[in-house]
Amino acid sequence: MATTVGDVMTTTVIAVKRNADFKQIAQVLRRYRVSACPVIDDAGRVVGVVSEADLLYKAADCQLPAGLIRLRWKLGEASKTTAVTARELMTSPAVTVHADVPVQIAARVMRDRRVKRLPVVGTGGELIGIVTRTDVLGIYDRLDAAILAEVRDIAASEFAISPDDVEASVSSGIVTLSGSVPLQEMAPELAARIRHVEGVVAVRDRLAVGKPIGRAMEEA
Repeated sequence: MATTVGDVMTTTVIAVKRNADFKQIAQVLRRYRVSACPVIDDAGRVVGVVSEADLLYKAADCQLPAGLIRLRWKLGEASKTTAVTARELMTSPAVTVHADVPVQIAARVMRDRRVKRLPVVGTGGELIGIVTRTDVLGIYDRLDAAILAEVRDIAASEFAISPDDVEASVSSGIVTLSGSVPLQEMAPELAARIRHVEGVVAVRDRLAVGKPIGRAMEEA
């Protein structure tokens, strides 16, 4: 069964209300050593995320640019330098995830949206946890023996491949497949399927097409 966000998330979450002021936010980030935290409304629903990057606009003491780009700057970055509450500073809407989502999907969202953590929300948008990149990478702690057992099960149940024909080994999450498959297209399909097994770092496909040499000699 696939590991979900709910399996790896942290349920004790540091969050701030929309009316939290700049200094309160900075103190929270420093005290709990986090680079960002969710912003919630009075009902506990996630309405945004405020990060160190949002606060740095003010710390950098940006100068107003001159010329035609002044108005555009004032409507964008300038708002960050004059903001004093979480409501004004936060990025909204927040990128969130549900607890029943597989960790692979959460990892993809983090990669595509370039975020380090995702607030986990319930059906009503209420904050129930937080999942980080480190949490997601926990799937690579899976033991090689457990990976090998699943690989063998996939080969037998989904591809009808006998252990006598294809041998699998796992070392530090790297799966090596050797032996022979009856059809040429079966080798890349099997390798692709195994790459999606939790904890697999890489797949080394050393499969040949046709009967293994040993079996061919026995039948000759």
